[in-house]
Amino acid sequence: MADAASRLTALAEDVLGAPLPVRLRTWDGSEAGPADGPVLIIRERRALRRLLWKPGELGLARAWVAGEIDVEGDLYTVLDRLAGFLWERGEESRGLLETARDPKVRAAVAALLKLAGPFPPPKPPLEEMRGRSGARHTRRRDKQAISHHYDVGNEFYELVLGPSMVYSCAYWTEQGSLEDAQRDKLDLIARKLRLKEGDRLLDVGCGWGSMAIHAAREYGARVVGVTLSREQAAFARKRIAEEGLTDRIEIRVQDYRDVTDGPFDAISSIGMAEHVGTVQYREYADALYGLLKPGGRLLNHQISRRPEPDEEAYEVDAFIDAYVFPDGELAPMGRTLTTLEDAGFEVRDVEAIREHYALTLRAWVARLEADWDRAVRLTSPGRARIWRLYMAASAVSFERNRIGVNQFLAVRTPGSGASGVGLRPRVWSEPRESGES
Repeated sequence: MADAASRLTALAEDVLGAPLPVRLRTWDGSEAGPADGPVLIIRERRALRRLLWKPGELGLARAWVAGEIDVEGDLYTVLDRLAGFLWERGEESRGLLETARDPKVRAAVAALLKLAGPFPPPKPPLEEMRGRSGARHTRRRDKQAISHHYDVGNEFYELVLGPSMVYSCAYWTEQGSLEDAQRDKLDLIARKLRLKEGDRLLDVGCGWGSMAIHAAREYGARVVGVTLSREQAAFARKRIAEEGLTDRIEIRVQDYRDVTDGPFDAISSIGMAEHVGTVQYREYADALYGLLKPGGRLLNHQISRRPEPDEEAYEVDAFIDAYVFPDGELAPMGRTLTTLEDAGFEVRDVEAIREHYALTLRAWVARLEADWDRAVRLTSPGRARIWRLYMAASAVSFERNRIGVNQFLAVRTPGSGASGVGLRPRVWSEPRESGES
């Protein structure tokens, strides 16, 4: 009798003490759970072996990447409902998880072992990060991690990101396009840094060169951009040549820790600090402080997480670590601010823009889904599935305030105390007049 869905639903509800918020359909054709709304599909029973071998997020991720788990209906709704069911029930949820010691539940798990089929579990998908060596955030290991994430083909990133080729939170000032919002974000950063003709800008983690091009073309800045991705650097150099800006922009494949030709008038670090790591963050802040001239400005644009009751218990997200950003770490906003201050910076402004990132991610997912077959051809079915899940889940996390994103404006204020910020520091919130530099 086909009843895998009802058996799995009963197990989940016994363990977590609440009704399953999505309908479940299994490989034997059976279904269980609420009749309305989206359906979580377990296409292959070997997905259960992955979960039994690696309980939690990594087992689920492997099954998703391999195509053994799928969704019918709105992916965001599934993720939103499961977020509340699995991860956001606080102390009540942790207490309910203790029911896994209940003999009834243990008996259900034993039955699940039979349902899952013969062991051992399947090998992890090929897209999973392998071969990491050495301590986290050494130059060598950081280069490996960056290559895993970014060197997957510039055409794939063009498909997802669009013509702007900006891979960070956009700034939605009005109901415009993704490209409009990314242009507005770059311009916001340039105005916060008070860039002007001849200023020397260091763009740390320069990506495909969008900030460098905007700063040079619109503000007359001279820019050094550094990245660890050779594919990004090659793409950026090509764009810069096409813009006729090779005399103003230099793109290097270089670790920020190896930049020695300061001082700079300004530094932009947009979506790069997440790769630095908690242990190395003070070194990062010290390095950028040392590269600025007195009175120089830093714009640090960075994803944050909510503080943990016990910060020592913080663990990197298993799916993100294995498939998206190896060794990436998020810090609470307060820790970032404190570290910048400890390095000597005067933090003059913090702007929280997490809702903007949810909108950005939804725009990227829409682009991916609209050209799905091409995305698969450019990478692999597993890689396309990784990106769809990662971006959609991240959008839900921003919407539910599980993570945020902030822009820190910090100054290397000289001994005189003249920060150069002025009495109305947020004049950048006022759009530039046409032709104004």
